[in-house]
This record gives sequence, structure tokens and C-alpha cells, in this order.
Amino acid sequence: MKAGIVGLGLMGGSLGLGLKELDFIDEVVGVDKNETHQKEALKLGLVDKVVEFEDIKKCDVVFLAIPVDGIISVLQNLKDVSDDTTIIDLGSTKEKIVKSVPKEIRKNFVASHPMTGTENFGPSAAVKGLYKDKVVVLCDLEDSGDLQKDVAKKIFKSLGMKKYFMNASEHDRHAAFISHMPHAVSFSIANTVMNQENKENILALAAGGFRSMSRLAKSSPNMWEDIFRQNKNNLLEAIKFFEIELQLLKESIEKEEWERVNKIISDGNRLYDIWD
Repeated sequence: MKAGIVGLGLMGGSLGLGLKELDFIDEVVGVDKNETHQKEALKLGLVDKVVEFEDIKKCDVVFLAIPVDGIISVLQNLKDVSDDTTIIDLGSTKEKIVKSVPKEIRKNFVASHPMTGTENFGPSAAVKGLYKDKVVVLCDLEDSGDLQKDVAKKIFKSLGMKKYFMNASEHDRHAAFISHMPHAVSFSIANTVMNQENKENILALAAGGFRSMSRLAKSSPNMWEDIFRQNKNNLLEAIKFFEIELQLLKESIEKEEWERVNKIISDGNRLYDIWD
């Protein structure tokens, strides 16, 4: 099986490293509109070779590892692939992408979201084993072809991923709360400090807590602008609920209602009763 990857950054590059270790993948090729990324991906061994976009169409399976707006655009240029081709997107939003798939290739398409990544981006950010033991969400599989479903499941299983299934709209609402809103908060935390006159002195005191909360602020502006645009309504709902919780804590501190503050913190601790 020949695999092609569109986009050779963190997600695409890490995927290339994983695919090259699978015994049923004979060759991994890639394409990226950034020539520097192409050279870097080859130097790092993320793919076997870099090809033209037209050559990607000849692959047995094509992964779209680019920003979500780019996925919608590229799908329009894949209408002429073979009926046996599998197209898998790795986008962080799903509903608008699924709705944009041309009817000619809907059976070819599998909507997926690997719940993994780091705050870094570009080919040099690629990590071996990035996908192992992580969750991948597969959406609206009933609209994908049987062959394509089997290919996607086989690849993600072989990468060591845990598969979950849901519809695209359900995915986008869930992702707003556990991924998109936290990124928005992290960007805001970083800007809050950067807008202070003595930011250098403030950052000199930064330890684990601040670094953990602001880590996501290193993420790609272009990618996250696209995600926020595509999942606008769900993101705004998640931010609204966050604002309610933050306002509750703020008012409790203002009124020196320390028992209430303690309860709010204790309620937050319960997250790990579920997670752990």
C-alpha cells in the first residue's frame, strides 16, 4: 500500500514516521506547499520522497494533515481519484469538513480527528510515536465506503490508537470544550501577561503552573484561526460557560467567601476522579 500525506508539519510528519514502520505500507510520499518544509521533511526522513500533488492522487491512501480550511479546499481537487482510494483528514473540526466533501468522493472519505499533538509546529516538530496510545475519533462512518472504513481502522489500530465513533456535530461540540476553548484561554493568559508593563519581571517568576497554562499559546496562529472560524458557535458556547465559572470564583474572592472558594476548587478536583 502506498500512502501519501498532504502537509508535512507536526501531524503529517509524525504520521509519516509512524506509517513507515507499518509492514503493509510500502512507501510514504508527501507534498507541502512550503518548499522549506519539503526539504526539511526529506532531511528528517519523515517521508520517502516529496512528490507533486497530482502524484498524491495515485496513492492508495491519502492523508490530509493541513489546517481545516485547507482541507476543504484540497478536497475539491481530489474528485478524480480512483474508487479504491481512501482519503483521511486529520482536522480538529469535523462538521464543516464533512459537509464540504464533494459527492463524487464521499465514499472515498473518512473523517477522523487524532486527539494528539504538541504546541510546536512544522516538520522539525514531528515526533516518533505521537499517535501511539492516543484516541482517534472517526465521524459519520456510515457515509464512507466499506473498503475505506477498513483501511482507516486498520491503519489507526496499527499505529496503536484507540478508536471512538460519533457524528460530526457531536464531535465538534465536545472538541470545543476539551481542546478549542482551552487553547483560547491559553492565548488569553499569555496576552494578559504580555500586556503588562513589567512582563519581563513577571515572567522571571514563572514556574510550572504558568508554563502549563500558557503552553498551548505557542500553537500555530494560522491553524487555530481556521479552527476557531469553523467551530465558532460551539467555541463561543464553551467560552460562555467558562466565563460563568470564572465570574463565580471572582465574586467569591471579592466577597471573601473563602468556604465557597474552597468548594469551587474542590469541585474542580473532581475532574480527576473521572479522568484517572
